[in-house]
Amino acid sequence: MPPDIILQALAALAAVLLLAWGAARLARRRGLVTTQPGRLSIRAAIALDARRRLILVSCDGREALLLTGPAGDNFLGWVPPAP
Repeated sequence: MPPDIILQALAALAAVLLLAWGAARLARRRGLVTTQPGRLSIRAAIALDARRRLILVSCDGREALLLTGPAGDNFLGWVPPAP
């Protein structure tokens, strides 16, 4: 393989990596990406049978029920807050 082709490929790779780094940095500055831990967590999981599971997920202070199984994952809805 000619050296000029290798240098051109390396320059193109460096340009793509630089663009990806810049886009990630801009997304962090604009608040599109957060690094705060604990925003999404699994509160409880119950096996309904050998293939299906009911999962309680906490997201930004709200809780939701998810049903997972071989047919797919279903969002059952938000859990109303306790009075």
